Amino acid sequence: MQVVQPVLEAENLGVRMGGTEILRDISLSVQPGETVGIFGANGSGKSTLVKALTGVYPYTGHARLFGAEVSRPRTVAWSRLGYVPQQMAHGGSMPASALEVVRSGLISGGHPFGAYGHAAKRKALAALDAVGLRHRAKDPVAVFSGGQQHRVLIARALVRHPDLLILDEPLAGIDRESREALASALHAAKQEGITLIMVLHEIEELEHLIDRNIHIEDGRKVADGAFREGTHEIDHVMRRIAGTNATPPASGAAITPPASKTADVTATPPTSGTTNTTATPQSAYVTGVVQGGTPNRAEENND
Repeated sequence: MQVVQPVLEAENLGVRMGGTEILRDISLSVQPGETVGIFGANGSGKSTLVKALTGVYPYTGHARLFGAEVSRPRTVAWSRLGYVPQQMAHGGSMPASALEVVRSGLISGGHPFGAYGHAAKRKALAALDAVGLRHRAKDPVAVFSGGQQHRVLIARALVRHPDLLILDEPLAGIDRESREALASALHAAKQEGITLIMVLHEIEELEHLIDRNIHIEDGRKVADGAFREGTHEIDHVMRRIAGTNATPPASGAAITPPASKTADVTATPPTSGTTNTTATPQSAYVTGVVQGGTPNRAEENND
């Protein structure tokens, strides 16, 4: 019997920044083809978790992508990963066109010129078509709305046809048209067998895609199980956090747990000790044109 290798694993994973423990003792495994929603209050550690799992933040314990330890970046098949941050860094002043941004997703350590040529252009146009923006390919992203910029980031992640796609708050602050286009693109990705991991506060248009929910509270995993559309399986967790008299959200409503009590700290990665502090040059596309890789206070308060 053939053993299926998880696309992503964490084992006793922890993150400490500025002397404060942000994540601790998190273990999980995601199988090929799963669609996983990661839920939790602001500051609970959701975004920190996915950034540690993708090598952006240093960590203790173990984080593996496609069976390879993330702290050993040269062993990781980064071309199989697509990552979509919460927002486009410097998007308002970026002179690049949508096509150029999406083509940049084809650049990797093994293919430094992957964004050039007719084949790269065809792939980028197809990815823009998947998010409904092919007709805006030549327009600078600086003139796009926040929702449209987010769709460009989705296309940039999809252009490499990843096996695993990680999205950080994909519905946050975007318009209805972009939400619907995003949901359509992710539905198509799921049908193709792509594994999806999404950090979420709101579910709405994406609810029908979710197979499993993981709930993070104060830096720890407190729930992990099957998600049933319309039933909000994590209600019991949120009621426990908020108190027994809390009223669960109505069906179809956005899931917004109460604010976390996690300390407000300036996130300064450690530079010594046993923590895995190795940088991740092969995953530079994660932290490049669309994502600043330096932890900061505002980011920690909104993860």
